Amino acid sequence: MLSLSTPRSYYASTIAEFLSEDPTAVVGALTTRSRYAVEPPQRDAWIEEIGILKAALQGQSGAVLLEFEVPRIGSRIDAVVLIGSIVFVIEFKVGERLIRQADFNQAWDYALDLKNFHQGSHHAVILPLLVATESDVTNPVILPAAADGVHPPATCNTEALGLVISEALAKASGTAIEPFAWVNSPYQPTPTIIEAAQALYSRHSVEAIAASEAGENLTVTSRQVEAIIDQARAARQKAIIFVTGVPGAGKTLVGLNVATKRRDERSPTHAVFLSGNGPLVKVLTEALARDEVSRQKALNVKIRKGDVRQKIKSFIQNVHHFRDEGLNHPGPPSDHVVIFDEAQRAWNQAMTSDFMRRKKARPGFTQSEPEFLLSYLNRHDDWAVVICLVGGGQEINRGEAGISAWLDALASSFNNWTAHISPNLVDSEYDAGHSLQHIADKVPVVRDASLHLSVSMRSFRAENVSRFVKALLDREIAEAREVLVSTLPKYPIVLTRNLDEAKDWVRNQARGSERYGLVASSGAQRLKPHAVDIRVEVDPVHWFLNDREDTRSSFYLEDAATEFQVQGLELDWACVTWDADFRFTQAAWSCHSFVASKWQNVNSLERRTYLRNAYRVLLTRARQGMVIFVPTGHPADPTRPPKFYDETFGYLSSLGIPVL
Repeated sequence: MLSLSTPRSYYASTIAEFLSEDPTAVVGALTTRSRYAVEPPQRDAWIEEIGILKAALQGQSGAVLLEFEVPRIGSRIDAVVLIGSIVFVIEFKVGERLIRQADFNQAWDYALDLKNFHQGSHHAVILPLLVATESDVTNPVILPAAADGVHPPATCNTEALGLVISEALAKASGTAIEPFAWVNSPYQPTPTIIEAAQALYSRHSVEAIAASEAGENLTVTSRQVEAIIDQARAARQKAIIFVTGVPGAGKTLVGLNVATKRRDERSPTHAVFLSGNGPLVKVLTEALARDEVSRQKALNVKIRKGDVRQKIKSFIQNVHHFRDEGLNHPGPPSDHVVIFDEAQRAWNQAMTSDFMRRKKARPGFTQSEPEFLLSYLNRHDDWAVVICLVGGGQEINRGEAGISAWLDALASSFNNWTAHISPNLVDSEYDAGHSLQHIADKVPVVRDASLHLSVSMRSFRAENVSRFVKALLDREIAEAREVLVSTLPKYPIVLTRNLDEAKDWVRNQARGSERYGLVASSGAQRLKPHAVDIRVEVDPVHWFLNDREDTRSSFYLEDAATEFQVQGLELDWACVTWDADFRFTQAAWSCHSFVASKWQNVNSLERRTYLRNAYRVLLTRARQGMVIFVPTGHPADPTRPPKFYDETFGYLSSLGIPVL
């Protein structure tokens, strides 16, 4: 028994050993490995599943793995069976008569997860099977596999499981899977930020949910941040940490890792994760609450979602709520460790002063947001740590100060702090060079290479997507073409002038529960003829978390989310709409704002930068691929003449983006 033992499954053996083993011994092994108390319904389900598998696998040779863990999804596959060249992913629904779409997608998701993240499955044929034990599906249909070798799920009942396995093997070709090599092959997940937050909240380690090279980078950075916190507490010192990273490298994940590890409010090292990104905070809070309620329900524990939300709000908050506490109370915050996500988006002095005058009745307020937030933490008599997660090219709104505001505040007012700085902070995209030059003689500075995340996690298919988008926006045509050639085989990007065609493309690309959605610039005012109205308020919680049956969800492709709703979050597939607010011309990008009934030129360098960054955000939201829709315009509409769009379409197609 357990000759193929692996920490990822509760039970693993050859088929021959499994067939000869007493079912109670198999259940005993499953029970022993389970992290949770095994209730009678679960035990009975296992007994029935074991019996079904024993009958279906007679005469076969290979391997059986039961309760195979999928860290990225935070769940377990009922059974993985390796026979010949096929990986069978089996999801049982004991006692079910109906084939439910959610169960169908669950089986498909498991198969896709193995294909994308388990090295031993990268080149294997994978057939997911949904076994609704009491259904009337006695003649299952095996649909053709996609290009990556993953079949859509086949559905069957108890009696037909052996039949569908035999039928698939009769048609199979290719090299047989070596069970020991497959079992010991690395699993390298790259979770979405929502999946990562859920995994961390349920006490998974950051190492368990991150991909290979990116995961090593992430682990090193996370451990160094933890070490600096412990050092500051022991020495009763104050420290500020600047963590940089390429787009999608996991900066937010580093912060969430610290916050979830130190979320106990009674702990002296309690940490709080702060973000000025309201949609991100709302979506993460709701996702964590839903996931926790679901997990507790599975354990037969009753819990109110409202109570869970309150616990989550103790360590994930909107930065403005935290700031207001500092305004209203003279003492220090209850937290000694504070993480600021997208720290470069904190408000500058002018924006903060204007807000304080208008909204808080505090005329004469003269601090920038970074300066005030540091002063709030500085009220601690003993120690404090501020962790600034720094992105580049992400400022999309008026009054965002950039990282230099933090450095300037340190130099002018907080020489009792030590700055731990990623060496990459000098890069032009962070716009911090001039401030870095004059803080060294004001505060102690420690340059630490481990505080930079150099490997993207966002796209497991192609790490070059952000490079392509940067080259596209920088009008570096040769660079964009070169990067695109290596990107397209793993990360499809297509171009169209027909929005219905674009919507059909993303629907057809998505498998299982993969999420797709429609995105548009907040300045895209003339997409209304295409039924895309960015003035319609999108609730990011419904848009990102609700299922296909909800008209408010992204799946309906009716409501377009703007850069403000999607920044920091992700889709699997994106339909990116491109309006005349950002136009390609031979001389330069032409930036425009639609006011009243016509487009007006945007001449402010700051506003032009925000608009450019808006498109950068939109073009980097998809993990697996995207379609770009550029309208044709209409000669009879002076707000949408074809010339406003044709050059942009021509430029994008000239880069080599395939046209549908």
